[in-house]
Amino acid sequence: MDSLGAMEGIQIYELKRMDLRDATVIDGFPSVGLVSSIVANYLINALGLQQIGIMDSAYFPTVSLVRNGEPMNPVRIYAGPKQEGVDQLVVFISEFQPPPNLVKEIASTVLDWALDQKCNLLVCPEGLIVDSEDAPGEREIEVYGIGSTESSMELLRKNKVTIFEEGVITGVAGVLLNEGRKKDFDVVTLLSEAHPEYPDARAAARVIETINKLLLHTRLDAKPLYEEAERIEMQLKSIHDQTEAAKKPTQPIRPSMYG
Repeated sequence: MDSLGAMEGIQIYELKRMDLRDATVIDGFPSVGLVSSIVANYLINALGLQQIGIMDSAYFPTVSLVRNGEPMNPVRIYAGPKQEGVDQLVVFISEFQPPPNLVKEIASTVLDWALDQKCNLLVCPEGLIVDSEDAPGEREIEVYGIGSTESSMELLRKNKVTIFEEGVITGVAGVLLNEGRKKDFDVVTLLSEAHPEYPDARAAARVIETINKLLLHTRLDAKPLYEEAERIEMQLKSIHDQTEAAKKPTQPIRPSMYG
């Protein structure tokens, strides 16, 4: 097992060697509406990606996520092998929200690793908080984009993604944008209008559709995610009704693809 430590205290351990030159990296650290987490899980499952590494630190939560009888690190890296005529994707995925004091180190470690692997693009799916009275499924979800370089901005304009003109992007995605600008590396953040109170699978589906436009040789079908959204939102309505009746706090439900 090889360790690649980009920043003191945070390391990336490679579990499997894979040629990732020119691959696209997806940031799956939790965001508003868990948009990035849902997108990351969808890509891993839909494309059959395999785990190639983990990110670890003494400062990460002392937990093991057990799935299908296998223990898993809180931050994992998945990828697909190179195939002719198919975009190669690398996905970072995490079950925990990084505390503010770790965000810069995590983002810098991700970007330095992507540079070291000679990847060519980093995509950050994010939720953009909306105040909407519309019921789930009734609103039109807009996706905005912002790039760290002129070439990444041109990629957005060419694919008719609405440019994010004003606002604040926080967390890992925000730092990745800044680091990409500083190091002249293409980072694209896609902001999908999402409800902050619960996992918003519809917002995630809109990001999947946008990623499908940006990548030339990947065909992603967001329909299963929309179908999953129906089930998630029905569950959420049920929980909301129960919560109103009991007036007790409850844990938010996560979609089955999340865990």
